[in-house]
Amino acid sequence: MEVRIQKWGNSDGIRIPSSILKSLNIKTNDILDIEQKDNKIVISIPKKKKISLEERFKNYHGDNLSKEFSWDERVGKEIW
Repeated sequence: MEVRIQKWGNSDGIRIPSSILKSLNIKTNDILDIEQKDNKIVISIPKKKKISLEERFKNYHGDNLSKEFSWDERVGKEIW
């Protein structure tokens, strides 16, 4: 299938037909891998890395605990 490279802002891009996206279950904002192999551009779906709960907490040191915050004063028609 031939597609045309088109200008998108400061970049160039191609449109992927919806039939291909549907068949591969690719949705808007999904992440894809793109690489150059010889004189080809290869676009692929990255393999999802399964991370165990232990791995998720491995580097956790409690830095991300929520801090106190204030609701402040009403700005519009909020009900407190």
